Amino acid sequence: MGELADRRTATRDQLSTIRKELGEAATRCSGKACVYATGSFGRCEASRHSDLDLFIVGKVDESGDRLLNRLDEICIKADLIEVTRRLGIPEFSGDGRYLQFHTVRDFTKALGTPEDDVTNTFTARLLLLLESCPLLEPGVYSDVIGEVVAAYWRDYEDHKSTFMPAFLANDILRLWRTFCVNYEARTERQPEPLKAKGKVKNYKLKHSRLLTCYSAVLYLLAVYNMQRTVSPDDAVAMIRRSPTERLEWLLAEPDLADMRPDIVRLLEQYDSFLRVTNAPEEDLVKQFLDKSKSREYVDSAYAFGDTVFKVLQGIGGGHRFHRLLVV
Repeated sequence: MGELADRRTATRDQLSTIRKELGEAATRCSGKACVYATGSFGRCEASRHSDLDLFIVGKVDESGDRLLNRLDEICIKADLIEVTRRLGIPEFSGDGRYLQFHTVRDFTKALGTPEDDVTNTFTARLLLLLESCPLLEPGVYSDVIGEVVAAYWRDYEDHKSTFMPAFLANDILRLWRTFCVNYEARTERQPEPLKAKGKVKNYKLKHSRLLTCYSAVLYLLAVYNMQRTVSPDDAVAMIRRSPTERLEWLLAEPDLADMRPDIVRLLEQYDSFLRVTNAPEEDLVKQFLDKSKSREYVDSAYAFGDTVFKVLQGIGGGHRFHRLLVV
């Protein structure tokens, strides 16, 4: 799995370089807000063709008011834009529309409400938990994760020995379905170049997005089946691991020895996906215009999903939490 190892090293080096260039932004964030990366940088598998997907989340005071003022927020965003341009990193996607600020209160108070979708806190919060890496202010980042986990584990004290993380699991599955629906809604079927571009997105959806969501589901399911409960500390340990690191954790668990061949297969399949996608998007589109190549990649995406399903069935074993994930 050389591609994954190379990407991890390159991502850590690139993030270190970016942090060194963001001294002024780090000062503005100090004790007030953090900046975290999601996407391929958050998964620690970025290539030289990857752009930066960032969110800013801030603390609040006792009255609920944000600690980071709006002018400093604007300056931080300007610094992020200037540094990525100076380092030759691709421009922020959507012309910067996704470079958003939220407070931790937004993340916790919107849980389960209609505002969660409207304000984009749902996606920002779930990506924080599933595929994030702190770029600035790791201490604030840890505090934010703690508050968000506490919101999902709000009933834990009364059910310490039998706690099932159903609330979080349902949000994870909801995110996966949202990814799928968004793909269908935004994909052009004609002409052929646009159709091929859609196939590239589908290929990535069925690998990186699928693993982002289901690596967390597999991790939580395994912990629950081994302990018959999942603590907030278990959740934080899961969050601190990238999607592929969660698979490696599963691989090392003695209780899951029977599943090792399939988990190894998952990592191998994912490594192949990373090798294929280590190219500019225009080159990937050209590959998907080749019908034989396109079929090969489509088949591999389905095979990856089949392996995820097999591991899910094997780890779940029909137990209660497993049943809740299905029905």
